[in-house]
Amino acid sequence: MTVDRLLPTPEAHDLLDLTRELATRELAGKVDDFEARGEFPREVLRTLGRSGLLGLPYPEEAGGAGQPYEVYVQVLETLATTWLSIAEAVSVHTLSCLPVAYFGTPEQRKMLPDMLGGELLGAFALSEPQGGSDAAALTTKAVLSSSGDWEVTGTKAWITHSGFADFYNLFCRTGGPGPKGISCLLADAGTPGLSPQQRERLMGLRSSAPAQVVLDAARVPRDRLVGAEGEGFAIAMKALDAGRLGIAACAVGLAQAALDYAASYAREREQFGQPIGRFQGLGFMLADMGTQISAARALLITAARLKDAGRPFSIEAAKAKLFATDVAMKVTTDAVQVLGGAGFVSDHPAERWFREAKVLQIVEGTNQIQRMVIARSLLG
Repeated sequence: MTVDRLLPTPEAHDLLDLTRELATRELAGKVDDFEARGEFPREVLRTLGRSGLLGLPYPEEAGGAGQPYEVYVQVLETLATTWLSIAEAVSVHTLSCLPVAYFGTPEQRKMLPDMLGGELLGAFALSEPQGGSDAAALTTKAVLSSSGDWEVTGTKAWITHSGFADFYNLFCRTGGPGPKGISCLLADAGTPGLSPQQRERLMGLRSSAPAQVVLDAARVPRDRLVGAEGEGFAIAMKALDAGRLGIAACAVGLAQAALDYAASYAREREQFGQPIGRFQGLGFMLADMGTQISAARALLITAARLKDAGRPFSIEAAKAKLFATDVAMKVTTDAVQVLGGAGFVSDHPAERWFREAKVLQIVEGTNQIQRMVIARSLLG
């Protein structure tokens, strides 16, 4: 179904048209094969980068496209209707560019054109095996060695693009306990002592599976400190607020794809002499799916517009991430139900969408964390 969108400029309409064209030409024919083999689509991402889709919300003078977040999240949504792994990869890469774009030194910012153009792929190394949701408790440690370089030791976990990234944002402890002791370092993939591990075996997003990154006295040049020492946690939270909008957009796109497929199936599949969509039980189910998706999209765009206006948006981002990903899980579950037995076989994409939806309730802060954030805002 074509979504009726209110976009801010004619350029934004052209950008969505380009995204749909690229999704049809570059993504649709590859998704099943790449997901089945678990192969990372690096060249696809490079193509999207050269088309201008990997630096959309960043300023043109830095090599980005200068698009508002309101437009960027709808591009992500469009990509997710075809291939969630690609949309999630674009979201993670965009998040990975934020530390240098907003906190980097002039020398570090010289990398931005290649970052935002997709020639350099990024990874955001915050989570750890024992500290996923509790990011302020991370234990990866960085100390200044006698040579003047940072020496980083620890293990990062669930790192998207691990083993494929060209640069890593390493969040590590350079000071005392708590968030004020955390700093951000920008490490090249070839950093001695930085070792990506075997990729995780996932139930979904198999072509973009994350992996641990082991840091064994990894030596990062002193001038690769991003922002001030002790500012790393604030940098991470700024990035995650924006990243939650990206995951919400991915969820809306996935849910829209599932609804469109289920509605098409319900129009064509006949039982008892009529299309199954004419039975009230299924018709009402589809109506609820469509309504929930529209509500999730509206919540997402409202949060994005607040960000674009320079107003506080963290709570609305948490609401959008929470609601949109819960909707994606519900809608993909119902899509499988509409298809019946056909929904349980891999010949139909509903089976893959159902598996993929689950991870969206976990990444960029679990939905339980989002509820905590929202509750605290209400209770003071």
